Amino acid sequence: MSSPQAHSLHVGDGPEARDIAVLHRPGTEPGLFWLNGFRSVMTGAKASALDALGAERGLAVTRFDYSGHGQSGGRFEDGTFSRWLEETEAVFASTAGPQIVCGSSMGGWLALLLAQRLLAHSERRLKGIVLLAPAVDAATDLIPQRFTPRAWAKLERQGYVERKSAYGDGPYRYSRALIEDGARHRLFGRVIETGCPVIILQGGKDPDVPPAHAQKLLAHILHDPVTLTLIPDGDHRLSREEDLARLRAAVVSLL
Repeated sequence: MSSPQAHSLHVGDGPEARDIAVLHRPGTEPGLFWLNGFRSVMTGAKASALDALGAERGLAVTRFDYSGHGQSGGRFEDGTFSRWLEETEAVFASTAGPQIVCGSSMGGWLALLLAQRLLAHSERRLKGIVLLAPAVDAATDLIPQRFTPRAWAKLERQGYVERKSAYGDGPYRYSRALIEDGARHRLFGRVIETGCPVIILQGGKDPDVPPAHAQKLLAHILHDPVTLTLIPDGDHRLSREEDLARLRAAVVSLL
């Protein structure tokens, strides 16, 4: 059995240059490609569960930390969705053969943006997509809903606002650049095409990405096979043992 191999991928030029930490497990196709959520890292429970599945099945597995996250370079404060999408595309380009892309929360949004970029270049390497509580259009449809008028004023005045995390990992900082950049990557309002089957896992008790948001996404994927599984007692992270089992089953169904 092969072990994950750590390496660094250089992305960007000049002041935008940063080194992205990648863990790649060699194996057969289709490869499994993991995308973290906002402030999450590639050694988290879901990413590790996916890697364990790859080890068991002999499949290649690729995961990485966005800039400003985990083991990657760059400052979190400089992060934007365009920046993290650029890193996603660069790491994906380092993989070979068909891939099953799995994304959690913000990673789910990035997975769909990646799929559209690949289709635009007639690159059909996606065998399937698994989305966990996908935070599609978070910058316009989700994050702003958490801001009070006072928070909006603070965002305009100092360029960022901090919000206490419900997960005990310190305050989350949202910059004006992050919000404005995210608005340029809106997917809702037009048909979302992926060119492959899509599986959505959504917690019924998710306070960050409500079930109605997943239903909205479902209504936008019109040309690809898509299934939505609502987990009535599931939260946003979907990291319980039973949730990880559902992630595993979803991936196996696409093999």
